[in-house]
Amino acid sequence: MRWNLRLTAASKGIWKASDLQRSLAEHGLVISAGKMSGLWSGQPVSLKLDDLDVICVVLGCEIGDLLIPQPETVRRPDQDTVQQTAVGATGTAIVPKRRDGRSLPPA
Repeated sequence: MRWNLRLTAASKGIWKASDLQRSLAEHGLVISAGKMSGLWSGQPVSLKLDDLDVICVVLGCEIGDLLIPQPETVRRPDQDTVQQTAVGATGTAIVPKRRDGRSLPPA
């Protein structure tokens, strides 16, 4: 999932995190400056569903405006097989090595 708060807020005419923070507080959601910075600037680590409700009410948006699915980032069961070698841009085989520099044992 991609967090899309800043663009959603901008589309509603809210350009500053402090303006959104003030509006959220008016609706009963008091957020610290640090947490607001995280919500505004990046991907939140955690967020309560009740808080999402308040954000959606304040911004007049749907949850789908805030959370953008990225199904291409999900690991598929058929991707579980690990390739032993890969071909680099130069056309030569790249053999994975352990952190200590030794080659991995053959599979």
